[in-house]
Amino acid sequence: MSEQVNSMIMESMMGYRGETRREANTRTQRSNMLSTEEINKTAKIQFFFPPFSADPKVQVVIFVAFLVMYLTSLGGNATIAVIVQINHSLHTPMYFFLANLAVLEIFYTSSIAPLALANLLSMGKTPVSIAGCGTQMFFFVFLGGADCVLLAIMAYDRFIAICFPLRYSLIMSWPWCVELMAGSLGLGFLLSLPLTILIFHLPFCHSNEIYHFYCDMPAVMRLACADTHIHKAVLYVVSFIVLSIPLSLISVSYIFIVAAVLRIPSAEGRHQAFSTCSSHLLVVLLQYGCTSFIYLSPKSSDSPEMGRVVSVVYTFITPILNPLIYSMRNKKLKDALRKTLRKV
Repeated sequence: MSEQVNSMIMESMMGYRGETRREANTRTQRSNMLSTEEINKTAKIQFFFPPFSADPKVQVVIFVAFLVMYLTSLGGNATIAVIVQINHSLHTPMYFFLANLAVLEIFYTSSIAPLALANLLSMGKTPVSIAGCGTQMFFFVFLGGADCVLLAIMAYDRFIAICFPLRYSLIMSWPWCVELMAGSLGLGFLLSLPLTILIFHLPFCHSNEIYHFYCDMPAVMRLACADTHIHKAVLYVVSFIVLSIPLSLISVSYIFIVAAVLRIPSAEGRHQAFSTCSSHLLVVLLQYGCTSFIYLSPKSSDSPEMGRVVSVVYTFITPILNPLIYSMRNKKLKDALRKTLRKV
């Protein structure tokens, strides 16, 4: 009798285990199907950017303003790059970095402007695929990160030129300059690729309207239908490192530069040194100030509209001001430009 009871208990336990395994397998299949559906939904998503204004006439005015800024930026930065290339007197580390900054600005603005202009004309009806959005984000972060690092390198160059003038040519050798430039591009790439992959592994299954005029990281993350606390924390830490470390190096460099300039006996020498450095400092303040507001200030996440307006400054206005500031405040560059124009 006891043997029969034991066998019945064993059979019921085996049956229960079988049912449990079947239920577990069913749940796993369902979760796999759901995750596959989420991936498929995300892959098929097309993002849109809302217009700046519901009035088509206002949109046309904004389009013209953006187009003028974009073309001015292309023309100004291309001019600096060409002038430095064709004038042998400008083949020094300072102008080498300046020309590379101009080229970076051309690609940096061009990663955003065409799509933004198309959306302005179509009243926000130009779609962008998730792959296209990810590509734009990658190049924007890659070039923007390299830009920030390059500004720190330019401050280091000025620090060596003013504080160690006799050793300048020895320290800032051409191989070292090329390595520094390659390093800025490498750091930009290493920062951009993991961040872009991290964000586009999120599922997007709610609204597909990015409240911006390009695929900016904070704006895209707002559309995710998953917990983004870790992603936001990673973005904040990376942004803090990218912005704070170069800015700290720039600040330290300029503390030493100011101390060295104040020791220059002639007023003309002090004026020339300050003139050379002040143009770079203006560019730094514009670039780092606006970027810090977007990626480090909590107010930018609370006010997407303000974030969109501030982004216009460092994506369209700063690339225009860079060639203007450097050309107006740099006598050597202005002289080279005049000579080139006379030849033409």
